[in-house]
Amino acid sequence: MDLRSLTRGYRRPIVAAAALSLLGTLLALTQPLLARSAVDGAAAGRVPWPVIGALTALFAAQAAALALARWVQAHTGETMTRDLRRHVTGHLLRVRLSALDDGRIGDLIARACGDTATVKTLIAQSLGTGLAGVIGLIAAIGVLAWLDPWLLGAVVLLFGGSFAALLTVVRRVRIESRVAQTAEGELLADLERALGGIRVVRACRAEEVEAGRLDSSARGAYLANLRMAGMVALSGPANDLAVSGAFLAVLLVGASRVSSGAITLGELVAFTLAMTYLAAPVYEIFQAVGAVQQGSGALQRIGEVLALPVERDRPVAVARVAGTPRRRGPVLEFRDVWFGYQPDRPVLRGVGFSIPARGQTALVGPSGAGKSTIFALAERFYEPDSGTVLLHGRESRFTSYARHRSAIGLVEQDCPLLAGTLRDNLLYGAGAVTDGEIRRVLAMTGLHRTVEALPRGLDTPVGDHGRRLSGGQRQRVAIARCLLTRPDLILLDEPTAHLDPDSENTLAATLHEVSAVCALVVIAHRFSTIRTADRVLVVDAGRIRTEGTHADLLRTDPYYRRLAGQNP
Repeated sequence: MDLRSLTRGYRRPIVAAAALSLLGTLLALTQPLLARSAVDGAAAGRVPWPVIGALTALFAAQAAALALARWVQAHTGETMTRDLRRHVTGHLLRVRLSALDDGRIGDLIARACGDTATVKTLIAQSLGTGLAGVIGLIAAIGVLAWLDPWLLGAVVLLFGGSFAALLTVVRRVRIESRVAQTAEGELLADLERALGGIRVVRACRAEEVEAGRLDSSARGAYLANLRMAGMVALSGPANDLAVSGAFLAVLLVGASRVSSGAITLGELVAFTLAMTYLAAPVYEIFQAVGAVQQGSGALQRIGEVLALPVERDRPVAVARVAGTPRRRGPVLEFRDVWFGYQPDRPVLRGVGFSIPARGQTALVGPSGAGKSTIFALAERFYEPDSGTVLLHGRESRFTSYARHRSAIGLVEQDCPLLAGTLRDNLLYGAGAVTDGEIRRVLAMTGLHRTVEALPRGLDTPVGDHGRRLSGGQRQRVAIARCLLTRPDLILLDEPTAHLDPDSENTLAATLHEVSAVCALVVIAHRFSTIRTADRVLVVDAGRIRTEGTHADLLRTDPYYRRLAGQNP
C-alpha cells in the first residue's frame, strides 16, 4: 500500500484542507504589506485607521481559514482511518488459514489497530498541510524577494543549512519507525499469547517467565520508540535554530540598510513580519516529512496484511451450481486426496471415502493419523494439494465458501465460544430461529437444565472464550449451535471428551436421532461412542486403512482390535 492508493476517494477533502491552509498562509503574507503602510504612516505622524481595520479583518479571516483547515484534516484523517481499519479487519477475516498459520495473531491485531492510528497521524500532518506548506513557502519567498532580495539571501543561507540537517534526520526516522512498530507488534503478540493461555501460565507457575518475556518485548519497543523520538526531536531544534538565526540576521542587516537609506523602517518591519510567517510553512514541511517517514513503516506493515491471500469464490461456477437441484447420493466424498501443511511433508496420502446422506460414521485412529486434517479439508479451511473433495457430487472448489460451509457444520474438540451471552453463542450463524427450535435443541443436547440454573437464562454472559461454563457445557453449546444451523453434514471432533457418563448417554441418543435426518462424522477415541456408529473408517499414517462396522472390524482386523483394547 502507498499514499496514492490510500488517498483514493479522499482527494477532494485533502485538496480542500490544503486550499484552506494555503488561504490562511496567503492572508498572513498580505499582512506585512499592510503593516508597512501602517508603520510608514505612523512614522509620518498620522494614524492609518483604514489600514488597521483591514489588518484586523485579515487576522480574523486567517484564524478562521486555518481553524477550518485543521477540522477538515482531522475529519478526513478519522474517516480514512475508520475505512482503512474496516478494510484491514474485513480482509483479515477472509485470509486463508494457511497464511494465518505462519503469523502471530497479536501482531496482526497491532497492524489493524496501532498501525492504522499511525497512518492517521500521517494523514493529519502531511497530506494537505505539507502541500500547502510547500506552496506557502514559495509564496513567502516571493513576498520577501519583492520586499528586499538582499535580506532574503541571508534568510535562505540559514534555512538551507536547516534543511540539510533535516534530510539527515528523516532517513533515520523511517528506519526507526519500522523497527518500533515491529517491536510493538511483537509485544502485543506476546501479551495475547500469555493472556490467551493464562490458566496454563498459572498452573505451571510461569508468571515470572512470561513477565520476563513481556519485559523483553516492552524493552525492545521502548528502545526503538526512544531512538525514533530522538530523531524526531532533532528536527524541531533545527527549524527553531534556522528561524531564530534568520530573525537575528534580518534585524542586524536590516538595521544597517535602514540607516543607510536603502529601505524604510516600514519595509524592515514588513520583511520581519513576513519572515515570521515563513516559519509556519517551513514547520508544516518539517512535520509532513517526519510524518511521512513514520507513516511509511505503518503503511508497509498494513500492505503486508492486505497482501495475504484470501478465500475467493469462483462466481461463474457458483452460479452454475446454485441452480442445479441436489442429487441423491453421498453428501461428502474424498477422491485420492493428498495434502500437507508443508509441501514436502504430506499429512494425507491418497485418502478416499464417501459419506452417505444419513447415518453416523466414525473416524478412528491414533493421534497424528490425519483425522482432524480430514475435517479441516471437509470444511475447506484448506484446499487439497491434489485429488478432489465433492459435496453432493460436485467439486467443492466450484461451490462458494458460504454455501459449502452452510451445508457442513463443525463441532471442534476445544469447543470455542465467543464473548457474549449464551443466546448469542447458540444463534451465532444460525439465521432466523424460532423459540420452539431453540427449546427443542436445548432438550436434545441436555442444555435445558443448565439454562434453567443460570441466573439470567439464555441471556447470561458466558465470559471470554466461554470460561464461565464447564468443559462439558461448552461442548453441548457447540453441538446445539451446530444443530440450529440445520446442516446436511455435521463433523464432531471428540464430542464426548468433556462429558460425564450420563451426559455421554444423552448425547449418544441425540446423535442417533440427528443421524436419521442428516449425516454425522465423528472423530472418536472412546469405543463407547464408536459402537453406536453405522460405519467406521480406520485412519493410519494419512491413509484410510480399512472400513466396516465395529463388529466386523473387531472380528477381521487385528490393528482395529488393538486400538479397541487401548481405548475401551
